[in-house]
Amino acid sequence: MPDRGGGPTGPRIRVGRPSRRVRTLLMTLGILAVLAMVFVMFAGFWTDWLWYRSVNYSSVFTTTLWTKIGLFFVFGLLMAAAVGLNIWLAHRLRPPLSAMSMEQQSLDRYRMSIAPYKKWLLLGIATLVGLIAGASAAGQWRTWLLWVNGVSFGQKDPQFKLDVSFFAFDLPWYRFLLGFGFAATVLSLIAAALTHYLYGGLRITSPGARATAASTGHLSVLLGVFVTLKAVAYWLDRYGLAVKSSDFKATGDWTGLRYVDANAYLPAKTILFCIAVICALLFFGTLWRRTWQLPVIGFGLMVLSAILIGGLYPAIVQKFQVSPNEQAKEAPYIKKNIKATRDAYGINGVKPEDYKGAGKADEDPKKKREDADSAANYRLNDPNIVSPTFQQLEQEREYYRFPTTLDVDRYNGQDTIVGLRELSLDKLEKRNWINDHFAYTHGYGMVTAKGTETKKGSKGAPDFTNYGLPTAGNLGEYEQRIYYGEKTTQYSIVGGPQKELDYEEDGGGQKTYSYKGDSGVNLSNPINRAAYAVSFGEPQMLYSGAIGEGSRILYNRTPKERVESVAPWLTIDGDTYPTVVNGRIQWVVDAYTTSNGYPYASRTTLGDTTADSLSESDDQRAVVAQQNQVNYIRNSVKATVDAYTGEVKLYTWDEKDPVLKTWKKAFPDTVKDKGDIPKALMDHLRYPQDMFKVQRELLTLYHVTDAGQFYNASDAWQVPNDPTKKDNSAVPPYYLSMKAPGQAQQQFSLTTTFTPSGRPNLRAFMTVDADATSKNFGTMKLLRVTGDVDGPEQVQNKLNSMTEVGNFVRDMKGADSDVLYGNLLTVPLDDGFLYVEPVYVQGRKSAYPLLKKVAVSYGTETAFADSLSDGLNQVFGADGTTKPPADDTDGTDEPTEPPKSSDPTVQAALDDAQTAFEDGQQALKDGDWEAYGKAQEKLEESLQRAEDAQAKAAEDGDKKGDKNADADKSADKDADKSGDGDASGDGDKKGG
Repeated sequence: MPDRGGGPTGPRIRVGRPSRRVRTLLMTLGILAVLAMVFVMFAGFWTDWLWYRSVNYSSVFTTTLWTKIGLFFVFGLLMAAAVGLNIWLAHRLRPPLSAMSMEQQSLDRYRMSIAPYKKWLLLGIATLVGLIAGASAAGQWRTWLLWVNGVSFGQKDPQFKLDVSFFAFDLPWYRFLLGFGFAATVLSLIAAALTHYLYGGLRITSPGARATAASTGHLSVLLGVFVTLKAVAYWLDRYGLAVKSSDFKATGDWTGLRYVDANAYLPAKTILFCIAVICALLFFGTLWRRTWQLPVIGFGLMVLSAILIGGLYPAIVQKFQVSPNEQAKEAPYIKKNIKATRDAYGINGVKPEDYKGAGKADEDPKKKREDADSAANYRLNDPNIVSPTFQQLEQEREYYRFPTTLDVDRYNGQDTIVGLRELSLDKLEKRNWINDHFAYTHGYGMVTAKGTETKKGSKGAPDFTNYGLPTAGNLGEYEQRIYYGEKTTQYSIVGGPQKELDYEEDGGGQKTYSYKGDSGVNLSNPINRAAYAVSFGEPQMLYSGAIGEGSRILYNRTPKERVESVAPWLTIDGDTYPTVVNGRIQWVVDAYTTSNGYPYASRTTLGDTTADSLSESDDQRAVVAQQNQVNYIRNSVKATVDAYTGEVKLYTWDEKDPVLKTWKKAFPDTVKDKGDIPKALMDHLRYPQDMFKVQRELLTLYHVTDAGQFYNASDAWQVPNDPTKKDNSAVPPYYLSMKAPGQAQQQFSLTTTFTPSGRPNLRAFMTVDADATSKNFGTMKLLRVTGDVDGPEQVQNKLNSMTEVGNFVRDMKGADSDVLYGNLLTVPLDDGFLYVEPVYVQGRKSAYPLLKKVAVSYGTETAFADSLSDGLNQVFGADGTTKPPADDTDGTDEPTEPPKSSDPTVQAALDDAQTAFEDGQQALKDGDWEAYGKAQEKLEESLQRAEDAQAKAAEDGDKKGDKNADADKSADKDADKSGDGDASGDGDKKGG
């Protein structure tokens, strides 16, 4: 019979279950995979705990961890409960199914498909929103700790008369709670509405009532909660006006209330609060009046009121009341902003003092010369330029490096350039796991040089006071090994079977060493080894024979990284610096407490404000900010990191800072008292650069305390560009031991200059006492220049236009060398300003620059000399020297007559050179750089012709002179014979 399609007639193959062995294997693999994932998560947690315990800051880890866990579970559960409860309630209030419309028939299949999984679906949705909300809340651990531990500032805001702590600590937390409430309400409302719609409580296309009474009541309550939260938001917005940012033409970015805020927005927010409360009550009233008519009308009126009262009315006030007379209207609020900003940034005591700046015309030049010697320790070794010199002369081995920008410290009462010989593996010839992490583990020694001198006979190299490998010099005996430093970014495993390279001796031998400190984490424990192997992605840690008893792993080794880790609530200064204290190299790290909630104080962006020509060329000098936008800052903590043990110590510096007091409550026993700072360390503490840069940026506007003058910005300043750079970056502040006007002796200071906004001339000079041992530490002196004084860029331009400089640069370029300009130092002197700039030369085939010239400028006089002493002598015309004409003039308006030559060829070339020079000067004044370049080329060509002609004339003269040589010799012999022997002997002595 033919096959009728009944299927295969052969034997059926039965697919059985996997065998027990296969099932066991699959189960085992699954369990192992789960355990592996759990261990990976555990490894990160465990290594963090071990690291914090190794630095004795485990309380920071536990406090932060438990705070995050607490916030995660509390707010995660609240969100899950809110959403889950409303879904359950909407399901519970579903109507009984009756004759089904087409809409409900289409939804019925969805109801049927989820019916067996309703509980699991409810639990899944609640868990998902709970996890998201919990993770978001955990990120608010700083906000929570500030709120729960906040202390009073002891200052009240001028509008609401509330303590500043309310705005700095309380208001951010209330805003988080409000945002969380809005999120929970909106998610609950959406989830409840979807559930009601799915189960028939809400209808869109069905005839009859669109919503059941139960769903109406449920959704109305949720809407009532939402409007209630909106009422709370209106109320908090009133206080938010005190820290609100807005655009204001006088300052650009404005913080705090203005006239329209106090007289329009503030009453509008109060009115809207009342309307929102009434609207919320109408929504709650639907529980009794099962209709949305009144609540919807109320909600519409609230929206309309928000547009009219909250938007249109303030715009009318601004247009017709404020704009016609803005200066008078805004004056009271400008005063509040000025006072709050100066308080928040610690510049409230800075008052500009008038300073002539042009010098005393009748002052004795000899006295000025003497005053110049004692005015400052002029730092000729620029720490931003001489790093390659340190590198070339003191590197010793290719795997050592000095920082790009060296630091300035004080030793034996002298400004000193310092740098650590840190380990850098980039130039290591043989790279492998053992070399990178076991053999090459540390740098070696601090190298120091005098800041004010070069070594005699060195042709411009620094005069090193601590040098060699191992180092020797004026620092005495100290632990020279550097396991923690700015360039030490790789991890090292020390103290175990594998010996470390200590340093290489000059004869080619190697000194080995085994770390004896207790820093790092012990790897003898197999669990620790496995955890670090997973965390670092280094499986060799599990089986390497180089790891054994006593092995310890060192990581997180840069000073900034360590301080930031143990104090995650601090902002770290960009410039950490090393110093030798009690036989140990200690990194000093300045740290700040900041806030974004100081009422009325203008905000600043730390990343932009602290950027200058040094930080832009060296990424390691960038500030590490917890929040970039701030309007309150204090240098509240001085931290140290031991270069050998990595030990981190935090010391209280600003004992009055309420933000620091709050964090000390949150993390007790982590910050030591100020009195615990060792005396030897105190001698090396200084005023921090980034704090000073923030303050100087604010003082470009806030040196003015008069509201009208502030509004007009008639005396706005700017920080000048660094004249030695071409990228228009700000000039950095300079550490310098100097005498400010009114001071009897030199003081270690941090200095900066200001120019008028959009102008190059000098407008102000500011200095701060930077010596931590001084009773006037932190005292700022701001000199407002009343005379017409050249600014840094003008002085640099004047220097560049000097003939001597042009010849020098031309000669150096001819010798295949580059000219580098060092820090242009500004020093007040006898009602004037003395500028000093070192000039370096670096051959293109040479690895380092050498100091060759020093430029000095005072008033109208500028010198370009071989030494600072010669430059000062030339500028002041003292010690038997004569003032050189400034810019080829003799002090009058007429140019001096150029020197004459008896050779007509030479004279013609000199005349051409003079014409080219005058053309160049005119082009420089006109700003015509193309013409200036052509004039310089013509000048160079003319001078070369004069030089060639003069050399030829000298050669002709030598030939003529040779003809009379024999006669002269015989005459000399006769004269010698007739001379008196005693007199001749006396002459030799004098000549000697």
